[in-house]
Amino acid sequence: MSERATREETVDVVWSGSWVAERLGVALEGDGELQELLGLALRRNPKRAHLLVSNVLGKHVPQRPSVVHGAGFELGERVRALLGDREARRAVVLGYAETATGLGHAVADGLRDAPYLHSTRRPVAGVEQAGGFEESHSHATSHLLLPEDRDLLASGGTGADASVLVLVDDEFSTGNTVLNTIRALHALHPRERYVIVALVDMRSAGDRDRLTVFAAEIGARVDLVTRSTGTVALPDGVLERGQALVAAQEAEQEAEQAGRAEGPAAAVEDADSAPVTRVDLGWPAGVPDGGRHGFTPAHRAALEAALPAMADRIAAELGDAAGPGDAAGLGDAAGTAPRRILVLGFEELMYAPLRLGTALEAALGADAEVRYSTTTRSPVLAVDDPGYAIRTRLVFPAHDDPADGPGDRYAYNVAGAGFDAVVAVVDSTADTPELHAPDGLLARLAEHTGHVLLAVLPSYVPATAAPTGVPGTPTPAPERQEPAVLPEPLRGPDFSSYAPQDVGWLLQDLSDTELEAPTEEREEAIQSGGAHYAESLPVEYQPSAEYQALFTAALEASAARIARAVGTVTETVLAERGPRPVLVSLARAGTPVGVLMRRWAQHRHGLDLPHYAISIVRGRGIDATALRWLAAHHDPADVVFVDGWTGKGAITRELAAAITEFEASGGPAGFDPEIAVLADPGGCVRTYGTREDFLIPSACLNSTVSGLISRTVLRADLVGPDDFHGGKFYRELADSDVSGLFLDTIAARFDEVAGQVEEAAKELLAADRAPTWEGWAAVERISEEYGIHDVNLVKPGVGETTRVLLRRVPWKILAKRGAGADLEHIRLLAEQRGVPVEEVDDLPYSCVGLIHPRFTRGATGADGKAVQGA
Repeated sequence: MSERATREETVDVVWSGSWVAERLGVALEGDGELQELLGLALRRNPKRAHLLVSNVLGKHVPQRPSVVHGAGFELGERVRALLGDREARRAVVLGYAETATGLGHAVADGLRDAPYLHSTRRPVAGVEQAGGFEESHSHATSHLLLPEDRDLLASGGTGADASVLVLVDDEFSTGNTVLNTIRALHALHPRERYVIVALVDMRSAGDRDRLTVFAAEIGARVDLVTRSTGTVALPDGVLERGQALVAAQEAEQEAEQAGRAEGPAAAVEDADSAPVTRVDLGWPAGVPDGGRHGFTPAHRAALEAALPAMADRIAAELGDAAGPGDAAGLGDAAGTAPRRILVLGFEELMYAPLRLGTALEAALGADAEVRYSTTTRSPVLAVDDPGYAIRTRLVFPAHDDPADGPGDRYAYNVAGAGFDAVVAVVDSTADTPELHAPDGLLARLAEHTGHVLLAVLPSYVPATAAPTGVPGTPTPAPERQEPAVLPEPLRGPDFSSYAPQDVGWLLQDLSDTELEAPTEEREEAIQSGGAHYAESLPVEYQPSAEYQALFTAALEASAARIARAVGTVTETVLAERGPRPVLVSLARAGTPVGVLMRRWAQHRHGLDLPHYAISIVRGRGIDATALRWLAAHHDPADVVFVDGWTGKGAITRELAAAITEFEASGGPAGFDPEIAVLADPGGCVRTYGTREDFLIPSACLNSTVSGLISRTVLRADLVGPDDFHGGKFYRELADSDVSGLFLDTIAARFDEVAGQVEEAAKELLAADRAPTWEGWAAVERISEEYGIHDVNLVKPGVGETTRVLLRRVPWKILAKRGAGADLEHIRLLAEQRGVPVEEVDDLPYSCVGLIHPRFTRGATGADGKAVQGA
């Protein structure tokens, strides 16, 4: 560590504890560095009114990430020197939640070979407690120890003799918490040596003597390593006076806020909040998001190797978000000031954001001022005075479904700090509707910065965890273990041309796998039973200039009609499945519709709805791993499945059967198999935007209108039991991509159709929308009338007929007599492929596509009836 990296910045000429010291007579007494390390604040706490606020911890005060990590790393190096290399290799580091989780991890880094564990206040179902303790002075007292490896605390997971235990906290004040922890763990796993590590030792003389007595009592050596030493001088009656001062300040601040809100000259807040963009970090597989269940040297090596690439992804997003005056995104040669960027962690999730911050700091260099801090449970009074450590605070609801119930959470010294961008880092357990709510953390951050990036790390789940387990009780291992880390969604621009916030693809990337086969070969294999249609991909159709022009004209002509249907189905979903449904589109036809529904909810209601794309395969069911991921991150009852349109209703039935099978096999219950669609010409669902069978331009093309993503793939040699189904990203087709054009053209009509949508939604909500299955009856009739005897080869509706012409071997097209512009592209494709179009009456759809029955490459079917022969 360089001298520059290990020394904190001190920019305030006024000590950030002077406000409290002057009013309450509290004083810090100790070495010369103490006031540089600590400021003072006040809080509502019946046991301790004052709060020591560290300037190098990265909790309440944004600080350079290299300074925060360097402070812990240096302490770890001192512990290594104290123990010697041999004993250091036998050490285990234990940090305290929530404040010291990152500090403890940095200490373990300084020791180099030590595994790390931190206590937690988040129970994890099915993970057996290895211990726990109370923190008497804290606002949230219960600590749990939940190592994945039960031997971690006894031997560091090596199976060797009892190791040295290194306990890390931000301050050593009375010593009660640490000594109680040692006493409890010593009773379970006696060892010869303990090392206590803290940034500051603030014990009184009496408390210092207790450590010597305690070590003799348990018969072990107990060392103490700290960066600075001192005491807090507290005058008589300081607790009562501090509580009264807090109450007075809060009353004064409430009165000021009320006056600003009611005064005639009250400022009107800018309605335009900063954009929120997801950034896909590419978190390394198998690496835990922190030390809640243990973090080994192997994990450390994998993370270190991945950090530069993850920082580059963040830097790229920051560059893309640059304003017009900052072409480089971060500063320029003309003298533009470096951008100020905050990497904001989340409660116990301190280390991963910290290391992302150090990597970003290194990647951007002088082009940016990078700072790091985290949110917290701890309520602290904010006073906007340079002599007070907590200048501002943001308040927002908890967003990780905490075991102790809902409550407020806080981010300090973020508002008013002039950050141009904030990178908010949470784990996937905390990526909930509450995080995205109008009063949630992201919205609060967006009020005080130019751009918010959201990075979500996969929440590490130990292999021994079981969904029904109860913390603190042994849980027998299930017959089939869930993977330690479920895959994370893929997002653009690394996978798909959609913006990362538009959709998360619950797929695995098979872009480098050769899967395409000629259409005729696929058809013959499928119909002969030699292969399933999802085991290969058709060669992507490349539209002619004539067809591309037809798509563009059709899009412009139907944009308002599609916008009405999008608005109507979204309003119906919000009314019946709200207030914050999780949209899960059936890839890939449903994905553009899901993106549009998400945009409608955001445009009309300010809602930031989660949206994912999931694979379902006819005859094989839905992706069970993706369902497990959804259940781990959202309430299954909030999930709304979305598709583009219904044909005969096969996928509707497939989804219902798949959900039933998933629950019967032990999967999480609660998913509603009902599908919301843009168009329901088959009368198969209750939630739809329209039941007209009209041209939806996204049906005209394949990947080039669906984010450049292939249809989904399910093949045993490529997709394991814990993998997502596969898909390909056709980057090479970027020049032909119209995905963004499709979305933007329709979204531009939202305001124009808003009144019509309101009326249509009211009518639908009051109507009998029970499925009629009219389409299924028509398909069965056509199948028999044309001698096909297989409803899977009859594809009704404009969308399904288009798919037949693009992806299968079409036999003929049935067109409703009098159907007009909606079938222009159908007639063009049929002409290009030499497929006859037959005008018919009494058809509930605009058209029906018939796949060549019992196809072989020698069959013709020229008579328009059943193909004779095999």
